[in-house]
Amino acid sequence: MHQESKTPELYAELFHRHAANPILTARDWPYPAHTVFNAGACLRGDETVLLVRVEDRRGHSHLTVARSKDGVSNWQIDSRPSFVPDPADHAEESWGVEDPRLTWVDDRAQCVIAYTAYSSSGPLVSLAETNDFATFSRLGPVMPPENKDAAVFPCRFKNRYAMIHRPVPTGNSGAHIWISFSPDLLHWGDHQILFHARRGAWWDANKTGLGPPPLETPEGWLIVYHGVRVTAGGCLYRLGLALLDLENPCRVLRRSDEWILAPELPYERQGDVNGVVFPCGWTMDKTSGEIRLYYGGADTCLALATAQLSDLLTYLRTCPAPQTVNRRTATLSA
Repeated sequence: MHQESKTPELYAELFHRHAANPILTARDWPYPAHTVFNAGACLRGDETVLLVRVEDRRGHSHLTVARSKDGVSNWQIDSRPSFVPDPADHAEESWGVEDPRLTWVDDRAQCVIAYTAYSSSGPLVSLAETNDFATFSRLGPVMPPENKDAAVFPCRFKNRYAMIHRPVPTGNSGAHIWISFSPDLLHWGDHQILFHARRGAWWDANKTGLGPPPLETPEGWLIVYHGVRVTAGGCLYRLGLALLDLENPCRVLRRSDEWILAPELPYERQGDVNGVVFPCGWTMDKTSGEIRLYYGGADTCLALATAQLSDLLTYLRTCPAPQTVNRRTATLSA
């Protein structure tokens, strides 16, 4: 990585919306649904698998599997909900399950699903596992409320799993992105802020959250995150980039000052929640380097944007390096 800081090219168009957007809506669903959005994504064999958040006509959400050979069209959607809330055994899910992030973890031979469980106690982070997207095994809650926007890394660091998440403290201190570690995916500790939400007029002032799970690249763990700015017309959810050290994910190498994707088109600006682009999943073609980012538009539909990994890394090299280092974790290595 080049360490010098350069002024980034303003308004770089890194992600390109697919012409078929939105690629999935409630009209595509094989059973009644109010909205479909915020899908986790992964590649399994020659298929793209999405785990889609589906909001029913009560306002409660469940998750449903959709599969496609090309990752864009001809989706084969499960005929009924694939992962439903289980309030009898998991009271934390009594108001629904939301916003899954999918990580294939080799040493478990499982896809680990981090999702938001929602109830009268508030939103919290729960984990589940699957290897076929037909049967699911819950690990249960791993972070107390209020906490969401979580994803697990695909590998261990010093024999510990790592997870990024976003607790919301009381008061006016802001909602920042955190990282924590676990020996077994059940017991989590060594909690620390990964990077802060900014203040003032910034596009990511006061509230941030992880998008898809971290993506391993030759130059570091690639992060897409959302920032929320409160305006006179409501909240705006926009996306930025960051890069973490491969061996020490607590170390932020780069972070974009500007947003790189924002709600601009009608299906992003108008819906149940106006002015939102919200990704939970992405995939990468290792041959071509194409990244496919699956994102919710206005909490109403599912859309797709593509980028080249090389373009994202080139752009991140121009972004500022953090001015401070977390000395407590600076020596962590894989």
